[in-house]
Amino acid sequence: MEESVIAPKTILVVDDEQPIVDILVYNLQKEGYKTLEAYDGLTAVEIAVKEKPNLILLDIQLPRMDGLTACKKIRHTLNVPILMLTAKDEEIDKILGLELGADDYITKPFSVRELMARIKANLRKVDASMNVASEDYEEVEHDDKKTEPIIKLGSLVLNLSKFEAKIDGKIVDLTLREFEVLKFLSTQPNKVVTRETLLEKVC
Repeated sequence: MEESVIAPKTILVVDDEQPIVDILVYNLQKEGYKTLEAYDGLTAVEIAVKEKPNLILLDIQLPRMDGLTACKKIRHTLNVPILMLTAKDEEIDKILGLELGADDYITKPFSVRELMARIKANLRKVDASMNVASEDYEEVEHDDKKTEPIIKLGSLVLNLSKFEAKIDGKIVDLTLREFEVLKFLSTQPNKVVTRETLLEKVC
């Protein structure tokens, strides 16, 4: 019997500085990831939509389209982890980036080891969502006879395969982190969940 081969994760690296892209690509490939490259925001959106990478490293200060705008546009199509890379360290920039759909925020200069750890942590969250324990979801049969893991709580329906949330049948636009928070809360019905617990289990 042939052993199943797990396809390597693909990461899109977006930065207008060639040396930074080269360093990131080198270290990512050394860790076994496939890489895609973009040097401006507009190209980043085009590549992201076409290639659907597993994670995106996105600089804020980019030509043609800034990283925050690119992040917002990518979020309309994809729900993959987006890590913002920037020389800015002002709190307002971090808040704006996260509100527009970023999952993490790393300020330059950064430690490559820390960046790799954050990449792995964000990818693990996605994998964990795809392999949620059976007691946390129901199997719903579709017309094509395939089943998808979902969580139902009143009018709320979470599709764990598509990272999609619906209330009364209407899709709710959420970031990956917001989806994870909602998923965790929905598996703790009638319980008070503290901020510390959320930080430990989700963030």
